[in-house]
Amino acid sequence: MYRTKTCGELRLADAGSEVTLAGWVQRVRKMGGMTFVDLRDRYGITQIVFNEEKDASLCERANKLGREYVIQLTGTVCERESKNSHLPTGEIEIIAQTLVVLNESVTPPFTIEDNTDGGDDIRMKYRYLDLRRQAVRSNIELRHRMTMEVRRYLDSKGFLEIETPMLIGSTPEGARDFVVPSRMNPGQFYALPQSPQTLKQLLMVAGMDRYFQIVKCFRDEDLRADRQPEFTQIDCEMSFVQQEDIIQLFEGMAKHLFRTLRGVELAEDFPRMTWADAMRLYGSDKPDTRFGMTFVELMDTLCGTGEFSVFNEAAYIGGICATGQASYTRKQIDQLTDFVKRPQIGAKGLVYARVQPDGSVKSSVDKFYSPEVLNSLKEKMGAQPGDLILILSGDDAMKVRKQLCELRLEMGNRMGLRDKNKFALLWVVDFPMFEWSEEEGRLMAMHHPFTHPKSEDIPLLDTDPAAVRADAYDMVCNGVEVGGGSIRIHDQQLQAKMFEILGFTPEKAQQQFGFLMNAFKYGAPPHGGLAYGLDRWVSLFAGLDSIRDCIAFPKNNSGRDVMLDAPGTLDQKQLDELCLQIAIPSTEK
Repeated sequence: MYRTKTCGELRLADAGSEVTLAGWVQRVRKMGGMTFVDLRDRYGITQIVFNEEKDASLCERANKLGREYVIQLTGTVCERESKNSHLPTGEIEIIAQTLVVLNESVTPPFTIEDNTDGGDDIRMKYRYLDLRRQAVRSNIELRHRMTMEVRRYLDSKGFLEIETPMLIGSTPEGARDFVVPSRMNPGQFYALPQSPQTLKQLLMVAGMDRYFQIVKCFRDEDLRADRQPEFTQIDCEMSFVQQEDIIQLFEGMAKHLFRTLRGVELAEDFPRMTWADAMRLYGSDKPDTRFGMTFVELMDTLCGTGEFSVFNEAAYIGGICATGQASYTRKQIDQLTDFVKRPQIGAKGLVYARVQPDGSVKSSVDKFYSPEVLNSLKEKMGAQPGDLILILSGDDAMKVRKQLCELRLEMGNRMGLRDKNKFALLWVVDFPMFEWSEEEGRLMAMHHPFTHPKSEDIPLLDTDPAAVRADAYDMVCNGVEVGGGSIRIHDQQLQAKMFEILGFTPEKAQQQFGFLMNAFKYGAPPHGGLAYGLDRWVSLFAGLDSIRDCIAFPKNNSGRDVMLDAPGTLDQKQLDELCLQIAIPSTEK
C-alpha cells in the first residue's frame, strides 16, 4: 500500500501515530528553517512539516517540490500550533520522516483551487486537472450519492435494473438522431437512442412489470446550459398503473432524495397545475414558483380604452407587478427594455407604470390614458404604492406570454427571489397531445407518438385532434423540468390511429415501429413511466447554473470535447470500410 491513511481523515485523536500518506502537492510554503507542504487527495488536505534542524537534506528535497507533484511520505501526527478551523484536519500536522517523489508535474495551466484563474475553455481542455478541484469533485461525489439513493429507493419498490441497447434504429420523431454506420451492413445505420422509450415498453410487454435504468441518451440538438448532446436519464416504466400511481411513487422518490442528500423535508404534496394554467400565469410549462409575479391579462383594461394604438391593435396584453420596485430609474427601465428586445426574446417594446406613494399612477403611456384608466390598471394588477408594473403586448398571445416569462425571470433575478437554497416543486399535467409544426406543416406529438390521450378526449381524435389532452405529466423544480412521463398507449388500434394523425402511412408506421405494434398483438399491459434528468437533478442540488460541472467529461456549447478534440475526421481507410463518402457543402455564396 502506498498509504495507510488518506489526507482527509486524521484528527487530534491520531496524535503520536506514525502514518504514510500519498497525494498531490497543493502548495509549498517556506518559513525560515521550516517548509510546509499542503498534501491533497480526494478526501482532503493535510499539512506536512519538514524541519531543517531535524533533517536538512529531507527539507532541501521538500523545497524542490512543485505544485501537483505526486509524493509519498511517512511521518508522525502532531498537534498543530497554529490551527486552521477551515480544514477538518486543521488541528494536526505531520512531521515528515521520509519523502518519495512518485511523479513530477509541469506547471499546471491554471491554479487548482476552488477559486481558480482558469476560464471555461482552458478548464474543459484540461478537465482531468479541473476534476482535482474540490468544488468540481464534490459535484461528482454528489452525483454518485444520488445514483446510489435512486437505486436503493427503486429497489425497495420492486424495480429491476435492466440495460437496453445503445445501437438501435433511427426514429423520425423528436430531436435529430446521432447515427452510426454499420460496416457489416453497408449503407445502413444504427442510431444512438434519444431515450429507451420503445425498449422499455417492450419490457412491459415482456412482463418485467417494473423497470429502471440509469442510462445515457443522445440528441443532436443545439446546446444550452441545461443540455448536452449526451445526457443521463433515470428511466423508469411500470405496468398496471395509472397516472396517479406514477405521480405518487416518483414524488416519493424526489422527497427521498431531498431528505437524504440535502436534509430538506418536503412534507406536503407537490402542487399540480394544468399546462393551460402554467402558460396563462407564467408563460412556461416549467414555471418557477419560488416567487409570485404571475401574469395578469389586461385586454379589457387597456385595449380600446385609450389612444395608444399598440395596445388597441394587440391580440394580447399582459403585465406583471414587481413589488417595491417603483424606485427603478429610467436607466434601469431602459435596460429592461433592451433585455426584452433582444433577438432571442423578440418583444418590440416595454410599457411601465409606477404606483406613487399617494396611490396615483405614473406611466410611460400617460398621455394616451385617463387617470381613471390608469387607476383601473393599478386595481387589476393588485398593485400597491411603491410597486412597478411592467407590460408587454403583441399579436400572438403565446409568443407574448413567453416574452413576459423571460421578463418575469429577469425581475426575479434582480430582486433576489430565485434563491438556490429554496426549492419549489410541482407537477404540470394535462399537456396538449399535439403541437403544430410550421416546418413540417402538420401536427407533431408534443411528447412522443406513444403517449396515451386522456380517455375523455379520445373521441376528439376524429373531430378536433388539436384539442386532445395527453395523459402526460412533468415534474418541475425551480423552473427546471427535472422529469417527465406519460401513460403509454397499449392498444394496437389506438396506436395505429395516433400514427395516422401524425401523418404516417400504415406502411411507414410498420417500417418504423412494426416491432412495437406487433408486440402489442401479444397482450400488452396498461403501462406508463417517467424519466428524470439525472444531470439536472444534480445541478439543482449542487446550486449550479449549468449541468456541465456535474458531468465528468462534458462537451462545450459547440458540442465539442475540447479535451479529446472530438468530433474529428476519419482516415480514408475507415471511410472505405464503411462505404462512406464525405461531401462538405461549400460555404461560398
